[in-house]
Amino acid sequence: MSAAPGRSQASSRPLGGQRGHEVPSVGATASALLQLDGVSRHFGGLKVLQEVNLEVPQGGVFGLIGPNGAGKTTVFNLTTGLLPTTGGSIRFEGRDLAGLKPHQITRAGIARTFQNIRIFKEMSLLENVMVGMHANLRYGAFGLLAGTGLFRGEERRARERARELLSWVRLDHKGDDVADNLSYGDQRKLELARALATDPKLLLLDEPVAGMNSTEKTELMHEIRNIAGRGYTIFMIEHDMRFVMGLCEHIAVLNFGRIIARGNPDQIRNDPQVIEAYLGREEDEATNEGASQ
Repeated sequence: MSAAPGRSQASSRPLGGQRGHEVPSVGATASALLQLDGVSRHFGGLKVLQEVNLEVPQGGVFGLIGPNGAGKTTVFNLTTGLLPTTGGSIRFEGRDLAGLKPHQITRAGIARTFQNIRIFKEMSLLENVMVGMHANLRYGAFGLLAGTGLFRGEERRARERARELLSWVRLDHKGDDVADNLSYGDQRKLELARALATDPKLLLLDEPVAGMNSTEKTELMHEIRNIAGRGYTIFMIEHDMRFVMGLCEHIAVLNFGRIIARGNPDQIRNDPQVIEAYLGREEDEATNEGASQ
């Protein structure tokens, strides 16, 4: 099945360290796919995000890093409609996402994976991916899986697309296997394929290599590069700095709810505020662990 990069032809969608100061945004650009403008989120008196300005450019892999509790997952929760903003605006392709429900944001072209794997372990890999297509199916995913006469043509096309997506993460040879039999790393890949089944323009990955060994991380890095090379835009949260620095073209750093730096990997690696807030802390922790052994 041939498709334009980043979208299938069949799609018919409607629409902590030292506290730093927020680094000002350069301003909206024509290539910005996702734009956060002065976004804040408060939980009572707790200010988790404070006037965050952030632009995710069209194409490639964008990383958001920062210490635990910096507010990174909250950025994803606001973007996908799981939480409302306290202030500011979030725009996707220039469209304000305020007030949209999560399923409406999915249909607009944003998909997400979570820190904790969320797959149907009793289903086959193909069925898991087909369930991810529900937003684009006329008859619904579970009606499609029922396989009655009216749905057979659509079921055939969906299965072809699901197997294609599984091939992108090198799992197509396991398409009929039950998901519960997969290794942890392959379950992560399956979740990635299912997110792609929603036909997104922007894919949010929340700590995609959490719990993986080095071999699994290397494999997933290859798969993500492959997906980005097909025209998808990837927005990733991750704590593994080697993974982030080796994969992302652009990186922003969040600390105490504010963006303190943004740039390419070399700029981030050498930024004094980043070293103080995040990278230096990791080195200190590694030193302390080594001394205690």
